[in-house]
Amino acid sequence: MAKEKLAVGIDYGTESGRVVVVRVRNGEELGSAVIPYPNGVIDERLPGGPPLEPDWALQNPRDYLRVVEEGVPKALKSAGVRPEDVIGIGTDFTASSPLPVKHDGTPLSFLPQLKKSPHAWVKLWKHHAAQPEANRINEIGRERDEEFIRIYGGKYSSEWFFSKLLQITNEAPGVYDATDRFIEAADWIVWQLTGEEKRNSCTAGYKAMWVKGKGFPSPDFFGALHPRMKDVIGAKVPETYHPLGQRAGGLTPYWAKQTGLGPGTPVSIGNVDAHVAVPACTVTAPGSMVMIMGTSICHLLLGADRQMVEGMCGTVEDGVVPGLWGYEAGQSAVGDIFAWFFENGAPERAAREARRRKAGIAEWLERRAAALKPGQSGLLALDWWNGNRSILVDADLTGVLVGMRLTTRAEEIYRALMEATAFGTRQIIRAFESQGVAVENLFACGGLPERNHLLMQIYADVTGREIKLAKSLQTCSALGAAMHGAVAAGRQAGGYDSIFDAAKQMAHVQNFTYRPRREHHEVYNRLFPEYQALHDYFGRGSNDVMKRLKALRGQVATTV
Repeated sequence: MAKEKLAVGIDYGTESGRVVVVRVRNGEELGSAVIPYPNGVIDERLPGGPPLEPDWALQNPRDYLRVVEEGVPKALKSAGVRPEDVIGIGTDFTASSPLPVKHDGTPLSFLPQLKKSPHAWVKLWKHHAAQPEANRINEIGRERDEEFIRIYGGKYSSEWFFSKLLQITNEAPGVYDATDRFIEAADWIVWQLTGEEKRNSCTAGYKAMWVKGKGFPSPDFFGALHPRMKDVIGAKVPETYHPLGQRAGGLTPYWAKQTGLGPGTPVSIGNVDAHVAVPACTVTAPGSMVMIMGTSICHLLLGADRQMVEGMCGTVEDGVVPGLWGYEAGQSAVGDIFAWFFENGAPERAAREARRRKAGIAEWLERRAAALKPGQSGLLALDWWNGNRSILVDADLTGVLVGMRLTTRAEEIYRALMEATAFGTRQIIRAFESQGVAVENLFACGGLPERNHLLMQIYADVTGREIKLAKSLQTCSALGAAMHGAVAAGRQAGGYDSIFDAAKQMAHVQNFTYRPRREHHEVYNRLFPEYQALHDYFGRGSNDVMKRLKALRGQVATTV
């Protein structure tokens, strides 16, 4: 009997890393392990160091190594398989989450002389303190008519790679000078596993202004941002990038010993968590939008050609699968908004009632909110608790809730927040369609679709589209990473020669779908223009009260 061929996928999320072991022939998950990051999201105080200013979000790269050290052996043990049957490893990461390192890959945060400098640590994707730098990049980019401005739908984000590097340059020139390489965590972990620095074209295209066939903007552009950065390309950021699914190298003897896997096991080029999920949802052709739904949402869509769509996080050739243009959009907070409400907005009365009914607060509020009809609460919200990623690309925007009364109940607010995030997705769909990019149906994966059925029905009702679910909701990105690991191994080793072949065999969707309810969709059609009115009033400069309040908050915080 032929040996079963296996692949390992390692998915680095916002709060933890997940490792899965899957069968290559059909994508069946045999075992998994979730390793929480001991340091979590560092947004208040540096471990053993100073407090952080508002809008900072850092991570400790040691936590990423722990996911490999502990997660791979645990996943293999839970699968009950032989490590020698693993033919490939794939990884994916939140992005843009870059860090400064030395020539050998050592993070600056590991150095005693720099460990108390916040700029020496990983700047997580939701680090928004680089908004002034993003504004500068956009200003210079428009003045010079740089192509990346069009690729990113008119604005470069504070969440992206060079905004964060420019912030280091402005605020910590000593850290900038000590940086030999500035690198995405997606590429750094592959470097650690293989001993080879090979960077992926996905994060470079979506987060770092790199264009296939053209490379980066000129030294004059970077020099206009800051004189120190004129020669950043080549000096601290390399010029060569590798396609998704390619073999980055083999597992080093050290990491083979740590994980129990064989030395030389193929490791694929790094990838982004949202992007690997697309083929894992069976989507390899234009017309279907994949929503990766968790603390935030990433929206991925494939197109046959390039269109300039407002507020896109990137429009990249071969950015998701070969031969097609990958469009990325997103919402900076979704699950995070609900978590905020459960922790800070739900009254004790609701918590007591949930306990009495032996339910969690989220479950109880969802049940109560499901009993409401669209429009019944009289509430409308803007989903900008963590800024707006698409289509306004502005981290300085904040949340709004309109229609509060003395009789407003917690479940009404919760439903309004869910509806707001759905309206945000509809706004993104509208931006695509306004440029002739079809969005015919929706696919979803991630933690939210598994936990919140009402949310998914609201999304179907608001968008007027059927929503299909990945078979592996929680592990979709990890499965996608494993699929790329199987492609890195290749057909001769028992894997696949393309992600299209891997998707045909390893990716599956559920039979159950969410279909829009006509009467609910009609009410949301009346509410959506009201959302758009608030969206444009607060988001397009008619009233910058959000930014003035945020600036005042920062001024007061620094004087207290």
